[in-house]
Amino acid sequence: MNDFCSLCLRYCGGSYSTVIFLFMLGTIGLRAENPRLPIDDPNRLQSDKEILVSDKTNWVVADLKLEMIWVKPGAFTMGSPPDEALRNKAEGPQTEVTLTRGYWLGKTEVTQFQYEAITKTNPSAYRVVGSNAPVDSVSWLDAMKYCEQLTDREKMAGRLPKGYVFTLPTESQWEYACRAGTTTSYSGDPEAMGWFSKNSNEATHTVGSKQANPWGFFDMSGNVLEWCRDWYGDYPGGSAKDPRGPGHGYYRIARGGSWRNEVQVGRSAARAGGSPGRIDYTLGFRLALCEER
Repeated sequence: MNDFCSLCLRYCGGSYSTVIFLFMLGTIGLRAENPRLPIDDPNRLQSDKEILVSDKTNWVVADLKLEMIWVKPGAFTMGSPPDEALRNKAEGPQTEVTLTRGYWLGKTEVTQFQYEAITKTNPSAYRVVGSNAPVDSVSWLDAMKYCEQLTDREKMAGRLPKGYVFTLPTESQWEYACRAGTTTSYSGDPEAMGWFSKNSNEATHTVGSKQANPWGFFDMSGNVLEWCRDWYGDYPGGSAKDPRGPGHGYYRIARGGSWRNEVQVGRSAARAGGSPGRIDYTLGFRLALCEER
């Protein structure tokens, strides 16, 4: 835990008071042109109202203008090597992770418009930036509640494939998509891809206004920190399949750095987080659509 606290000291400006502050912490369619599968095909879903997922193309929630990119199953090295510049011990030991199931992940962070459309509230400190800025000042609990509400709405309308739910990505799902096949500290030029203290003018910015990473995701580095589903815990090292973090803990993981942080906080392996009830103007989230487990 000391490694994690020292990590957060660095990311939050280097004061213990800041660390204490941190830890008090309608239509939808699958964009596919293929016709429905034959009725005797084993991949056919159970109801005519359900959506086929035989071709994993991008997912769109049309009324929310929410785009999600399909991420194929695969393997990657999670964490950072001991010689990576500005590395924290909490980023190791490196672990060879295999994700056996694909998932959809939001092309951008959830916006103020998308959040308010479901919850009827907008808690953001930066409403002046506009409805297409990321929602901020949401706790992990708020983010999970949003996921539940959106899942319930789409299930009621028969617009979700059987067994799928909106949720937060696991930490490994998040890092896999952030790295996008790269093994370096960043998946590209961090200042061209993200909003940090050096270029943000002390505010969030419209999502998708910087360069995307190699897999088409925007703002994986900077703008707002993004909650992940996992509790904070040490990496196991060796190899792991579909890791989900410890079964309990004190702090939930947040990733990606924010407009208030220095660029190095946006490294692909960098970790931060806070208590599940923590609300802060640097915290937002990104949706995943996964098989329920």
